[in-house]
Amino acid sequence: MKRHLPMKKVIAISLLTFWMTTGIYAQQEKWTAEKANQWYAKQGWLRGSNFQPSTAINQLEMFQAESFDAATIDKELGWAEELGFNVMRVYLHHLLWVADKEGFKKRLDTYLTISTKHKIKTLFVFFDDCWNDTAWIGKQPAPKTGVHNSGWVRDPGTMVYNHQDTLRTLEAYVKDVMTTFKNDQRILLWDLYNEPGNNGQFMKSMPLLQKVFQWARAVNPSQPISAGVWSDGRNFKELNKFQLENSDVITYHNYSYIDDHRKTIDTLRKYGRPLICTEYMARRNGSLFQLIMPLLKQENVGAINWGFVSGKTNTIYAWDTPMRDGKEPSLWFHDIYRTDKTPFSKNEVEFIKKITGSAK
Repeated sequence: MKRHLPMKKVIAISLLTFWMTTGIYAQQEKWTAEKANQWYAKQGWLRGSNFQPSTAINQLEMFQAESFDAATIDKELGWAEELGFNVMRVYLHHLLWVADKEGFKKRLDTYLTISTKHKIKTLFVFFDDCWNDTAWIGKQPAPKTGVHNSGWVRDPGTMVYNHQDTLRTLEAYVKDVMTTFKNDQRILLWDLYNEPGNNGQFMKSMPLLQKVFQWARAVNPSQPISAGVWSDGRNFKELNKFQLENSDVITYHNYSYIDDHRKTIDTLRKYGRPLICTEYMARRNGSLFQLIMPLLKQENVGAINWGFVSGKTNTIYAWDTPMRDGKEPSLWFHDIYRTDKTPFSKNEVEFIKKITGSAK
């Protein structure tokens, strides 16, 4: 005998089917370690740089319509391709979306088209607690002579504490951008929050860190999500715990010598997930391509150094050692090339090409 279901149950099942087929049924769960490792096995050894074209001082100048420099991006990513790089980490800023939603997303698409032309995938970064607290749309400041990242801006910065509407705006921004590109194979991974707690924010950054993971899970992207651990100080224990427990793929920063870097890798291995180092290489600190890249390749850890072409960001100068006369330091802190493509070190470039397999 056929059993007829009560009408309420029929409606409930119909809604369930609709939500499941439309992808809005439930928040996505964290990837299993098995899924993350299967995904990583398909990528090959990841290597590249944090990328800011030499003509842009910050995230805003990179992606605003009036300063979006596709020609320089194309040229410099061509140099990255020659080095054998296959991934670049690129920062975004919510003010770009607020000012021009469709134009901003169109420029992201243009960037991705250029990067794909050079066989490079992209790791986009949403939020950031580093450097200057005040940001604005429009003409950006000129670099301060000899000062590292003098024009870099946080996102959202401390405005999130003072303006009640900020969280709603940030949620709409993250969900719109991620939804637009959620199935885009040109994007490797979503890096939700760079160095949460930096600039003395510590646990003040936890609410936004928690929210952005919730927003990202609600979108359910095909790409993994992560937020890199970057400090083992006691003020960051709870932040680190949350980041490690909620990231599909473990990302981290290490600007130290090889022994310390190896210890970081060994510590993070216990999570049983792929590892990607999203910031390394500070020559003064002994974090050198010739030391760290072989370690990362041997351990199958993604290798994304800070800095590519020396330009407006002034990252050839150290974080805490400005050179007011603007003289080029004898030992660059970050970066690989000058704007005319001459390298800081020819031996370094030859080494990178050899280890990536692009040497001719």
